[in-house]
Amino acid sequence: MLPTPSTSHVDFDRVYEPAEDSFLLLDTLSSSSEVSFLKKRFNPQRNRASSFSPLIVEIGIGSGVVLAFITAHAQTLFGRSDILSLGIDVNQYACESSIQTVGKACQTLTDGLQDPSRLDDTGFLLTSVNGDLTSAIRPGSVDVLIFNPPYVPTSDVPTALPANRMNGEKQASLDADSDMLSLSYAGGLDGMEVTNRLLEQLPSVLNADRGVAYILLCKQNKPDEVAQRIPQWGGPWIIDVVGRSGKQGGWEKLQILRIRRGF
Repeated sequence: MLPTPSTSHVDFDRVYEPAEDSFLLLDTLSSSSEVSFLKKRFNPQRNRASSFSPLIVEIGIGSGVVLAFITAHAQTLFGRSDILSLGIDVNQYACESSIQTVGKACQTLTDGLQDPSRLDDTGFLLTSVNGDLTSAIRPGSVDVLIFNPPYVPTSDVPTALPANRMNGEKQASLDADSDMLSLSYAGGLDGMEVTNRLLEQLPSVLNADRGVAYILLCKQNKPDEVAQRIPQWGGPWIIDVVGRSGKQGGWEKLQILRIRRGF
């Protein structure tokens, strides 16, 4: 079992704390079936399009535990260590914390290695960007996109906090901290308002040859209906449920959809 990155440095009054959904992503991405899929898809000897370093993007990075896990264990998960990782979040505190999380995870891994030849097993974090979904990403550039969205059904979706409340004003009170945390879980109608925006962006942001997305959903997000809508994007799309967790009844049951073009 691959070690989970430490998040002991993260202020969870302002940043989403890793929970069942986060750990389901870790378990799914490190499962034998998914590791086999990723190694095959990004093997430059089998896929000419995979000769370039893969770009791994996590939207809504939170504490950074998922992207840190992927970056630190790049060689194990992808069969190559030249991956480039990028985090994006509307919460500036999450961006700052995630950079530390990835750095600590990679350092911890390399410090524990006895074999000098494996010191380059980790990937490379580009940075964490304070932004809205894929707005900061060049079209067609993402090879693996991971999204643990705000999936809880709520009456509305909070807006991102103004910059002056995020950076300068120390009186950002408990209310402001609560508003910031709500960005990580409040999904609006059916918990899908933010996720639907991201899904609309997938066809343009994923790499046309090897792009793949992992999207986490809960039962009230109606994942079966989501999967039925995706073929309407045009062209062949393949949707697989690659992770499951939670109760059999109620909205707590979680699924991870893997979405990719068929080729």
